[in-house]
Amino acid sequence: MHRIFTTSVASVYPHYITKVESKGRSQDELDQVITWLTGFDEPTLQRHLEAGTTFEDFFAAAHLNPNASLITGSVCGVKVQEVEDPLMRQIRYLDKLVDELAKGRPMEKVLRA
Repeated sequence: MHRIFTTSVASVYPHYITKVESKGRSQDELDQVITWLTGFDEPTLQRHLEAGTTFEDFFAAAHLNPNASLITGSVCGVKVQEVEDPLMRQIRYLDKLVDELAKGRPMEKVLRA
C-alpha cells in the first residue's frame, strides 16, 4: 500500500492552497476543483478536512465526476490515465487538477466543461 493512501487529505490541503495561491489562484477555486472531482459539497469537504480523513476514505466516500476520465497528462512524470491502481489514479487526478489550476488554466478547461 502506498503511504499517501493513509495520509490525511487535511495534511496535504495546505500545500495545495500554497501552490495555487502562489500562482494567483484562490482557495475558493481550489475547493471548486475538489468538489467537482469528488461530488462533495463545500460543508462535506470541510467535514473531511476537519476529521482528518485519509485519502483512501476520502475517495471511498466520493462520487467521482463522470468526466474525471477526461483528465489526462503527466504528474511527476507519470501519465495519470495509465495509473493502474484506481485509488492512486484518483489521487493523481486531484494532483493534475491542482497543477492545472496553478498553471493558470481557465476554470472551464480545468473542470472539463
